[in-house]
Amino acid sequence: MKLSVIIPCFNEVNTINAIINAVYDAPYTNKEIIVVDDFSSDGTRNKLIQEKNLVDRIDRIIFHDKNCGKGAAIRSGINSATGDVIIIQDADLEYDPSEYDRLVDPIKNNHADVVFGSRFLGGNAHRVLYFWHRVGNGVLTLFSNMMTNLNLTDMETCYKVFRREIIQSITIEENRFGFEPEITAKISKLNCRIYEVGISYYGRTYQEGKKIGWKDGFRAIYCIIKYNLFR
Repeated sequence: MKLSVIIPCFNEVNTINAIINAVYDAPYTNKEIIVVDDFSSDGTRNKLIQEKNLVDRIDRIIFHDKNCGKGAAIRSGINSATGDVIIIQDADLEYDPSEYDRLVDPIKNNHADVVFGSRFLGGNAHRVLYFWHRVGNGVLTLFSNMMTNLNLTDMETCYKVFRREIIQSITIEENRFGFEPEITAKISKLNCRIYEVGISYYGRTYQEGKKIGWKDGFRAIYCIIKYNLFR
């Protein structure tokens, strides 16, 4: 079973080398690495073009000609993926590629069609950070669950794993972080099996480059309503 790893990145010059190496070394041998650079301006793009040791580990690089957002980058990556299974991997080292086997196993064993990696299940390492982010995440997950009738613990997680035919059958409309509630709503309407797996989480601060903000929270509420009630 071939795994396609989609890495959307924007201004991740400090972590791009480490994340590519971590994904390449991850204990899932049959995989393709697809990097989508969303018009980085901090040197990330130059690294992806010029550093041979980095380029040689990437199967496909997609360059956006303007900054469109994480959802748009994921959309570009999904459209070009050829693996049996697709996983989303942020470029900021908050999520650990060494856990791919655990995330893919429910699909590989034919138990699941979609897997969410939950930061709030199990006894995995979890960096202690912002109280109000955790409250916001809980509120958004609860609201999403009320609309979808799912019982997820972490709707906003980066680690979402899909059978390729399922995710490529969905039209992704959101360009920014609204991708998470949008895809959750659309997946919930399909006749597919959804699982959660506990994962580690090495969160970072805004000083370290975290990008999501309060405006994205309001957009998430809008997306939960829009894609559950009007799509």
